[in-house]
Amino acid sequence: MFEARLIQGSVLKKVLEALKDLITEACWDLGSGGISLQSMDSSHGFDTYRCDRNIAMGVNLTSMSKILKCAGNDDIITLRAEDSADTLVLVFETPNQEKVSDYEMKLMDLDVEQLGIPEQEYSCVVKMPSGEFARICRDLSHIGDAVVISCAKDVEILKLSQTSDVDKEEESVTIEMNEAVQLTFALRYLNFFTKATPLSSTVTLSMSAGVPLADMGHLKYYLLQRFEDQEES
Repeated sequence: MFEARLIQGSVLKKVLEALKDLITEACWDLGSGGISLQSMDSSHGFDTYRCDRNIAMGVNLTSMSKILKCAGNDDIITLRAEDSADTLVLVFETPNQEKVSDYEMKLMDLDVEQLGIPEQEYSCVVKMPSGEFARICRDLSHIGDAVVISCAKDVEILKLSQTSDVDKEEESVTIEMNEAVQLTFALRYLNFFTKATPLSSTVTLSMSAGVPLADMGHLKYYLLQRFEDQEES
């Protein structure tokens, strides 16, 4: 038996909204420590959490996102599945419990390999407001399909520099640089990633040559560097 109850159901809606354009199907691994979609979540976001045994649930994220649109941002969301069931039940409750809606979604049989993500020391780590990063990616996508992110003393294309005299920590830009780095990324994917902006006021960009771009708050994305001779897919 599996059951997870979220008092703030909008968090699940935002997570699915941030993922559904990147992947249409995913295997949710359920364990005693929480839900992971390649290390997506932990049990701390749940009001109550029960998982009698580890379960791998094949979920169509597009279908699940459509169901979650039926829930209000203040609704309490409960996810429930029996040990051998082939369906996932979603229950939406208004805070005053005047309205309760039940939805049942068919699970999928997916053969998904769990990827190992090694620990990595990065050349440059930039922490900045997620809304500002989203705006930059959105604006640049109107004039090109790639962006060069550089951490160095002299940058010609895009400069990420230290911000001083900022009262609010979430509005500041902090840079930890071990060595200079200049990488090119596809804006199409960065704009997909910035859909997670409502989940966190800050974004951390961890960069090294040949290593994916990482860490959008606690929802992590890994994006490979774009090379000049790489054909547009």
